[in-house]
Amino acid sequence: MFTLRTVEDTLRIRAYLDEHPVRRAVVVGGGFIGLEMAENLVHAGVHTTLLQRGAQVLPPLDADMAAEIHAYLRGQGVELRLGARVSGFSPQGDGLAVELEGGERFPADLVLLGIGVAPDTELARRAGLALGVKGAISVDGQMRTSAPDVYAVGDAVEVRHFVTGAKSHIALAGPANKQGRIAADHICGRRSAYTGALGTSVLKLFDLTAASTGLNEKQARAAGVAYDKVVTYSASHASYYPGARNMTVKTLFDPASGRILGAQIVGFDGVDKRMDVLAAAIRAGLTAEQLTELDLAYAPPYGSAKDPVNMAGYVIENVRAGLVEQHHWDAVAELPADGSVILLDVRTPGEVRKQGLLRSDALHIPLDELRGRLGELDKGKKIYVNCYSGLRSYLACRILSQHGFRCSNLSGGWRFWSYNATDRAHDAAPTHLCGVPTGKD
Repeated sequence: MFTLRTVEDTLRIRAYLDEHPVRRAVVVGGGFIGLEMAENLVHAGVHTTLLQRGAQVLPPLDADMAAEIHAYLRGQGVELRLGARVSGFSPQGDGLAVELEGGERFPADLVLLGIGVAPDTELARRAGLALGVKGAISVDGQMRTSAPDVYAVGDAVEVRHFVTGAKSHIALAGPANKQGRIAADHICGRRSAYTGALGTSVLKLFDLTAASTGLNEKQARAAGVAYDKVVTYSASHASYYPGARNMTVKTLFDPASGRILGAQIVGFDGVDKRMDVLAAAIRAGLTAEQLTELDLAYAPPYGSAKDPVNMAGYVIENVRAGLVEQHHWDAVAELPADGSVILLDVRTPGEVRKQGLLRSDALHIPLDELRGRLGELDKGKKIYVNCYSGLRSYLACRILSQHGFRCSNLSGGWRFWSYNATDRAHDAAPTHLCGVPTGKD
């Protein structure tokens, strides 16, 4: 049984794998350490089970963004068990058995515990320093503790969240290094102050990348921050140039001002650079309208003329300006089934045959046929429209609105809904936003 905190811990785990016939491993915890260890164990040829106590892995993401990661992990050979509460461990043969509440047991030749991080502040507590959130050391903007001439930085300290101003514990290397410089500046008589952290993070998981910055929905609700959200689906670079990969972008914003509050991205190429732009945008207090105006580097191998960051801004502005009303994946099941509303699917017939409808009572009219078939729709009923990604359904909503219909667009489209509402396999095949595989008509 191992924990992983230091480089020496890593070497011990590697040595154990080299020296023992490890066939089965259990990783407890689905945070950064647990996920990275699960990947490396799979690469080492070990059957790996990941047990996560909560309903999702990677807590910096919202559950709806983590759903794609769940499908991807299973596709990579990880046996993922969510809602798995570990109650104990016991010897079993030459190894261990990990026991869950309810009696289920998982045999293992190796167990790795990655069950969370807490600040190591026992020395500070014994010294009488003031402690704050999660027992982290309270410091001011110059990283001074409550004791004269004593400074603290890094994973052990309490910081201010840049968006909410709330005291937080953010254990990341970037903030830690900045805090170290500020403490040194103050000791040497230079003026500088730490103004807070966004919690910007990125994770490589096999070929997938997941990143986040600022507030997620859980944090926004806990802080009492008013927010709205959009889910967009963008290619890493121009889709007509070979090698484009898709990414799902979730952006939180202030509905009154349009100011960007947080972002999450799950995808492949180019996720990190978009997250860096969004983190800078939040730090600068930019609004969605200002996102649309950013001059970002474009050439077909690297991006699109309208970058995914620009696109998030455009979609937010469409929502704020009232050009389109949106609903989210979790609202689909709650829509009335008594005929009082219309669920309209505007994907192609081939997509519907392959992927199915959101609900059996949905009406299918491909976007290209919509103008000629408006007579099949009842203007007295609100229409809830979906496509694969949310792009064609937005176009459909514009057509319908201009003909006097009331309608709402499914944010993120069938693709986002399906990862959350069904137990679908992950599909990493590059596609255009219309759902057609790249390189095909």
